[in-house]
Amino acid sequence: MTRSLLNVDDYQRGAKARLPWGLFEFVAGGTEDQCGVEELRRAMETLRFVPPVLVDVSDRSLATELFGVKRGGPLIVAPTGSAGLMWHKGEIALAQACAAVDAPFCVSTDSITALEDIAAASTARLWMQIYRHHDRSIADQLIERAARVGAEAIVITVDMPVLPKREYNARSGLVPLQLRVRTVVDMALHARWVFNVLCRYLVDGGMPCFAHYPGEYRTPITRLRKPQARVADNVTWDEIASIRRRWPGKFILKGIVRPEDALLAAEHGADAIVVSNHGGRNLDFAVTAASALPRVVDAVGSRLTVLADGGVRRGSDVVKLLALGAKGVMVGRAPLYGVAVGGRAGAEHVLEILNDETLRTMAYLGKTRVAALSRADLDPLSVAALTGWASSVATAPPASADGRAQPPR
Repeated sequence: MTRSLLNVDDYQRGAKARLPWGLFEFVAGGTEDQCGVEELRRAMETLRFVPPVLVDVSDRSLATELFGVKRGGPLIVAPTGSAGLMWHKGEIALAQACAAVDAPFCVSTDSITALEDIAAASTARLWMQIYRHHDRSIADQLIERAARVGAEAIVITVDMPVLPKREYNARSGLVPLQLRVRTVVDMALHARWVFNVLCRYLVDGGMPCFAHYPGEYRTPITRLRKPQARVADNVTWDEIASIRRRWPGKFILKGIVRPEDALLAAEHGADAIVVSNHGGRNLDFAVTAASALPRVVDAVGSRLTVLADGGVRRGSDVVKLLALGAKGVMVGRAPLYGVAVGGRAGAEHVLEILNDETLRTMAYLGKTRVAALSRADLDPLSVAALTGWASSVATAPPASADGRAQPPR
C-alpha cells in the first residue's frame, strides 16, 4: 500500500488520516504561532540552483563518508520522541528502516522503546540523543547505557533550556494523554491506531512509558514528568566539557546556529555540531539551518563536522543543505510520517524517496558524488537573500562532476 505514496507530502496526509488529531499535531506542529515551522519551508524555497548542462552523470552515488566511515548516503534519522506512538515499537521500525538504507538512527531520550531493545532488534548504527535534566543522574545513566550497547555517538541537545510553549498539546489533551470527551471522541474516530498501537502496549505491559528514565521518573504518557526530570535551565559549557571527557565515542552538539557557539563547541571537544532550530518546535522566529549554515561552516567547517536539520521534505532540500556546507542531513518528521503509515516499510520508503530525489537533483547539477556539492551550485543572490551572507565560496568557479574547480572560460 505504501508504494502508492510518492512523496513526503503524501505520507504526511496518510499520517494525518491514521493518527488521532492531537498526536498528529504534536508531530507536525511547532510552538506558539507556528511561524518557525512555516519559515523552514520558506527558507528552502528561497534557494535556487544554477544547473550546468552536458555533464556525464551516469556514475552517480550517494556514498558518503562521515567520521571516517562510509555510509550509504547523507541522511541521518533525527531523534523524535514520538516514534513509539506512531506505530507499536515504532523506534525499532525506524531503526530497521535505517539499517536497510545504511543511515544512522539517533535514538531519543524520550523513546517509548529502550535503547537496549532497539540495539537488539536492528543492525543500524545508533546514536543516542541526550537532554540534561535537573537531576543530572538521568542523563549520566543514559550515557553509560549508550556506551554499553556500542552507540557510535551521543548527541547532546543544547537548544532547549526550558520546555517550549506548545499550546496544541494543552488543547488536544493527548500529550500527555488525558481522558477528556474530546480526546475519547478523537480516539474513537481513529480506532485503527487505538487497536494497533495503544491496545498492543496495554496488552504488552500497560500504558506506554518513557523507557530511558530511572524507575522513579518513568512516567506513563498520561502524566507530566516530575520537576527533577524536566530539562535543565542551568547547563553551561563547563558541563559540556565534563561530558566530553567521559564519553569515548563521537560527541555531537545539536541545536547550534551562531558561529561563536560553533567555535565554542570545537574548543570544548565536539566532533560535530547539528545546525538546527529544533524543527521550529522551540523558539518561534529562530533562524533556520539553511540561513545559519554558511556562517557556521565558514567559521568551523575545517575544525569539526557540520550537520544540518530542519525543513527537509524533498531530496532537493537535502542537496541545498549539503551545498551550503553540511556533511550530513538529519530528517525527523518525514520518516515519522512514514512509520505512522506503514511501520518499517513506510519509514524505509520515505528514506528511499528522499535518496532517489537527492540523486536526481545531483544529476541536474552535474554532480556524481555528494562531496562535490558546493555553494557554487546555488544562485549566490538567493543565498544572500536568505542569509545576508555572500562569502567567496558563494561565487567560486563552478566545480566539475568530480568536485574539482574548473578554470574560468
